[in-house]
Amino acid sequence: MKIIKTLSLFLLATMLVFQSCRSYSRSAILHWGKPAAVGMDPVKLAKIDDLINEEIAAGHLPGAVLMVARKGAVVIRKAYGNAQVYPDTIPMTPGKMFDMASLTKSVATATAIMILVERGQLRLMDPVEKFIPEYTRYIYEDGSPAEPIRLYHLLTHTSGLPPYTDFKALKSEFGAPCPEAVIHRIATIEKQNPPGLHFAYSCLGFITLGEIIRRVTGMDIDEFTGKNIFKPLNMQSTMFTPPEKYFSRIAPTEIVNGVPLKGFVHDPLARLMGGLSGNAGLFSSADDLAIFAQMMLNGGTYKGTRILSPLTVKAMTTIYPELEFSGRGLGWDVYSDYRSNMGDIFDKSCYGHDGFTGTSIVIDPQTKTFIILLTNRVHIPHGNVIPLRSKVANMVAASIVKK
Repeated sequence: MKIIKTLSLFLLATMLVFQSCRSYSRSAILHWGKPAAVGMDPVKLAKIDDLINEEIAAGHLPGAVLMVARKGAVVIRKAYGNAQVYPDTIPMTPGKMFDMASLTKSVATATAIMILVERGQLRLMDPVEKFIPEYTRYIYEDGSPAEPIRLYHLLTHTSGLPPYTDFKALKSEFGAPCPEAVIHRIATIEKQNPPGLHFAYSCLGFITLGEIIRRVTGMDIDEFTGKNIFKPLNMQSTMFTPPEKYFSRIAPTEIVNGVPLKGFVHDPLARLMGGLSGNAGLFSSADDLAIFAQMMLNGGTYKGTRILSPLTVKAMTTIYPELEFSGRGLGWDVYSDYRSNMGDIFDKSCYGHDGFTGTSIVIDPQTKTFIILLTNRVHIPHGNVIPLRSKVANMVAASIVKK
């Protein structure tokens, strides 16, 4: 009798463990789900369709792809409007690839840097001049140099670098592409502030980080991120400098000499870098970004593949302790003046990033929710999706009615 009782308890415990594992696996791996099943109000979510269609009709964007998931359940995966309106009209589809613009910074560059930190190949305290010796410092009025710019300054936009530099002058002097000239210009450019004292969003810092990845690993950013992030996660539509066979899948950005730009990065400095840049140049789809977002929500792993440790994910997505004024994590926006894409309702634990071309990703670990809104608003004159991003985030947050 005692043996039977012991066996029964063992079987019960095994069933509970199995159910727990099955529950965890389902919430950790993307799958189709109904909103109500994950505590979301379907009526509130449905109203997002009207909002996006109204914005398209108002001429603020040609089209969009939206993906929303909670607890691993994809509750929205939709395309709206058109991917292209000039010279021909091409409808938007959910699988379209987009120029990620500055989402490159968080998804590719920052992730790659933190992988190297985990491997002991970099430290966040490392001065940039260790890898790029000609990298100059801020000079005080008395002629003395400030402390060196360190990697964590670049990741949090507190380096003192200006936001951008004159790409037309570089192209005129050196031709295109001219990556060595771009790096030298950034290294020797006059720094605006001492590091660690002011927040100023800068593409130059992330171009620098991309170059550091190359110098430390011997691989360009496309090769390193492909090998260590995108291929392991089976993100098959995520890449730099996509081959021509992908062009038909890509939503175009601006019109250049009467031709829609497809497959070539929109950002001028990234173009001078040959498309292999730490600030922009990544192309991806909503489906692939969903895998990445779920990996982050899972603490750095997806389907048994670990990209980052849980502690690394936490460090990247919380405000850097020594630089609370910046509102930035390591490559991610947490609570800076640039966080409008996260809306007004999600908790401060929410983090995200957006891109100039019209891309955005929002991840909320508290509710286990992510929002991916991809547009090519630069394809039309005066395109603007800043209010739309915020409104969509608010509407998704408002739809979460149960834990």
